[in-house]
Amino acid sequence: MKKLFKYIFLLPAVMLIASCSESYLDINTDPNNPTSVTPDLALPVAQNLTATYLLINNRVNTLGNLLMYNWSQSDGYAWYPDEFKYLVTSSFYATCFNTAYQNPLKQYQTLDRPDDPTYDYYTAISMIMKAFHFQILVDIYGDIPYSEALLRSLNPSPVYDDALTVYEDLIVKLSAAIDLIDNASDVAIAPADDDIIFGGDMTSWKQFANTIKMRILVRQSDMSGREAYIQDEIDAILAEGSGFITTDVGVNPGYVKETNKQNPFWDSYGEDAAGTEVMNGKATCASDYVLEFLDNTNDPRIDLIYEEPATGHLGVPQGLLDYDTPVKDAYTSDKVSNIGPGILKGPDQDAIIFTLAESNFNLAEAALKGYLSDDPQDLYESGITASFHYLTDGAAGYEAQAETYYSQAIINVGWTITPDEGKLEAIITQKWIALNGIDAIQSWFDYNRTGFPSDLPISLLAVGVHDDRPVRLMYPASELASNADNVPDQPEPFTEKIFWAQ
Repeated sequence: MKKLFKYIFLLPAVMLIASCSESYLDINTDPNNPTSVTPDLALPVAQNLTATYLLINNRVNTLGNLLMYNWSQSDGYAWYPDEFKYLVTSSFYATCFNTAYQNPLKQYQTLDRPDDPTYDYYTAISMIMKAFHFQILVDIYGDIPYSEALLRSLNPSPVYDDALTVYEDLIVKLSAAIDLIDNASDVAIAPADDDIIFGGDMTSWKQFANTIKMRILVRQSDMSGREAYIQDEIDAILAEGSGFITTDVGVNPGYVKETNKQNPFWDSYGEDAAGTEVMNGKATCASDYVLEFLDNTNDPRIDLIYEEPATGHLGVPQGLLDYDTPVKDAYTSDKVSNIGPGILKGPDQDAIIFTLAESNFNLAEAALKGYLSDDPQDLYESGITASFHYLTDGAAGYEAQAETYYSQAIINVGWTITPDEGKLEAIITQKWIALNGIDAIQSWFDYNRTGFPSDLPISLLAVGVHDDRPVRLMYPASELASNADNVPDQPEPFTEKIFWAQ
């Protein structure tokens, strides 16, 4: 495992040195770039970069937690002023765009070797993971570089492709990846320990591909005129027969409590390798709204999603400037509810990139809308149970805890008490809770599409400036400078929604 870590952290540095003068949207032809590195060395590097892209501070999970009012700020810190102002500019969270192309997508492209049957399995994994990342980019920006992206010096200025066209091609690519796994060459090398997500289990990769497909399809399920397409594609998933993920999907190369070897989320919000609490963790705390919601629904997950101080749970309104209200020093980091032990587990925890809870809620929504014959209540309750399982590490009694919770006669908690017209809101609301702190960017996408949770506040610093949170990010300044001829006219970030939400 130490050897694996050496490659994970050394290879990107070598490749960066070799390619620092080139545009980050292209790859594969520079003779000075070591693209001859074998896939078994490149795969764990790419997968670890997926984890860091999602989970380190000021990346997509951070953005999602702040936009969805999960996180706020402790007294004494000025950590999130732009986020609380919804100051969406060409520099605001530009890493969501730049880093995706510079790091994970670039590395996955080196695995994509369709003309070499020796690496059929690696090519299939590359196709699946590129689809995973490209969907996130579409959901944040809309039209993106896609068909001409990742070509390096062959095309340093790629065109932007229509977002819906990209979505449809992602389904095609995921289907092709499954087919490649099923029909891999007899000489194909199977991944093993170098696959730090599934350990070379190709059935799990097919299930993951289907799960990503379902995310893509459900996200379009409120669009008029897409019903037949969605049904056909879901029928194809069912006919393929591999099913969907059965556990949380996580990256873990062997994270340990050593410098540069810790889980990236723990390293960003937990403790450093010396055991000292990092500043991000002290600065970041629960909002008042989310704690009130969890408390009002008798949700035992409150103590796992958020750390309870000795004085009891306390959240801070986003954008609060007068921290002496109502009592001076009431909101210091030792008195507010920081990120909890169910999410910050330890330096060796898996870096979760797709939760079983989300998958079950996506299936519940598909069933609710008639695309699946399964019982949406069963899938909904399975989503809640999966959330309890993750947060408790499967501790004895978690299933009973979950059942007690979802059996309550509370709307958006109990399925039967929730009226039929409110059941979609129950699914989206419970998904929001389950993804809190873990993969909250998905909740932002859901909110933009559905408006749920329906009473989610906006930051105090945005009140009077914006009526609601942004619905997309702006293209980064780096693209406006280097690829100006192809960057589309910027849609208005607060009113012009991504195609699946219009």
